[in-house]
Amino acid sequence: MRDISRRGAIGIGAGAAAALSLAGCGASTSSGGPKDRKDPGGSGGDRDNRHGSQAGRARPIGDGSTSYTGKQPHQPDAPRPLEPGEEPPQFVVFSWDGAGEVGNGLFPRFLDLAKEHEAHMTFFLSGLYLLPESKKRLYEPPNNPRGASDIGYLTDDHIKQTLKNVRRAWLDGHEIGTHFNGHFCAGNGTVGNWTPQQWRSEIDQAKSFVKEWRTNSGWTDLPSLPFDYDKELVGGRTPCLLGQDNLLPTARELGWRYDASSPGGRQVWPAKKQGLWDLPLQQIPFPGRSFEVLSMDYNILANQSVNSTNAPSHNHPAWRTQATQAYIQGFKRAYETNRAPFFIGNHFEQWNGGIYMDAVEEALKHMAREKEKGGDIRLVSFRQFVDWLDVQKPDILDKLRTLDVGQKPAGGWSAFTKGGGEGGSGTPSGTASEGSGNAA
Repeated sequence: MRDISRRGAIGIGAGAAAALSLAGCGASTSSGGPKDRKDPGGSGGDRDNRHGSQAGRARPIGDGSTSYTGKQPHQPDAPRPLEPGEEPPQFVVFSWDGAGEVGNGLFPRFLDLAKEHEAHMTFFLSGLYLLPESKKRLYEPPNNPRGASDIGYLTDDHIKQTLKNVRRAWLDGHEIGTHFNGHFCAGNGTVGNWTPQQWRSEIDQAKSFVKEWRTNSGWTDLPSLPFDYDKELVGGRTPCLLGQDNLLPTARELGWRYDASSPGGRQVWPAKKQGLWDLPLQQIPFPGRSFEVLSMDYNILANQSVNSTNAPSHNHPAWRTQATQAYIQGFKRAYETNRAPFFIGNHFEQWNGGIYMDAVEEALKHMAREKEKGGDIRLVSFRQFVDWLDVQKPDILDKLRTLDVGQKPAGGWSAFTKGGGEGGSGTPSGTASEGSGNAA
């Protein structure tokens, strides 16, 4: 296999990823997913009739595409500051770019998995996935022709499935962020060249497609989305991890709290950038290789099959194991050392036989088993994580940031967070960056 990583061959990243994940996918099911099950407690299936208390007090917003239904269900307890000498939790955030359901069952599969293990996730919804293709000229992308998009518009049936799953996701306690709209990653129209004003136009349109899907589709027989998107939307991830510097001033003006668009980071405690929490995908160990890989399905694929999403099947078992172990080793490195939050990005895709979906599922199950052993492991959304960050004492966060990748606190956590520790101990591990790729 040719090593493409040093030459930036994964620069097409999420652009290709999002397009491939929602175009040309069949209706086949992926292996290893939870089976359909009845759940009178409301953990899956058609949630519309299982949150009657919320439906009963829903207050339509605008044309009724969205509604106010009160406090979001299934949220963790209110966060509190770390006590002196207390060990920080191990946070893990699973996030999904695009978040469209195209009949392959991946959206509900991971909602079921999350429910089974009491996990919360962030779904970065692409606004165009709620806009019928017949109305595509409503979209005016900056520096691109009206109605243009580098990801495909969904069929009407798939829009309806996406609406159903987005609605269920929020009622299950997950976060609905944004992946913006047309996913332009190349040429003069790339998001990497957009001004803050153009980002504002893109965001306004992304929000309008969510807030006005009923008007744009003419569908009056479907339930509204049970949230106020103006209040729900507090962060996003840009296409191909491009354009963050010009996005951030606009995001700050809109009151966003974080951005997940940095082009690759390390497993260390985060800081703010232009007033927002900067929460990047991270370089993690890549088993069997001397370099690290970015914590996203497409970047792992690019280093295994040189961007092919349908490589010969005899490779799949070893690649599935390698991808699974990359996530697990990234988790283990943080959990056993500096406790830096671990961020994982994915797409609802079936590349190379669905091995990357299986890998992220097995990794989540591994983390859940560690949690069951008594570890303070929290599988949360980005919004829930920044809720925790925002109540911590600044001096404690400053101290956590002194810990390098794979570095334990000197004297143990009891001394470190009490004030007696003087930084990390031991040799930082896993800081090689070759092969990680800088776009996803």
